Amino acid sequence: MSQQEAVGVIETLGFPSILAAADAMVKGGRVTLVYFDKAEKGNFIVAIRGGISEVEPAMAAGLKAAEETFGGQVMSHYTVPNPPDNVVAVLPIDYTDKVQEFRS
Repeated sequence: MSQQEAVGVIETLGFPSILAAADAMVKGGRVTLVYFDKAEKGNFIVAIRGGISEVEPAMAAGLKAAEETFGGQVMSHYTVPNPPDNVVAVLPIDYTDKVQEFRS
């Protein structure tokens, strides 16, 4: 990697709020959506990757959008600046072929 990257993760209650968060995140910074899935009890999770300076404002935009969505509730969120290679290799946060075309 030429620049330090970060991973940002948001978990919400309900699909509309995670959709709003994902939309706001990719519009709020030069980031790539690398993971989406259902968590448990009606929760959804989304992860983004990009430069540290891009992930921070994207996460802020995503959290704001999720909280402003009717019925939306942020259950948890976390940003990991410069995750080690072994974390990227094990967790589903790597740039896959599926998302590669969306990277700038």
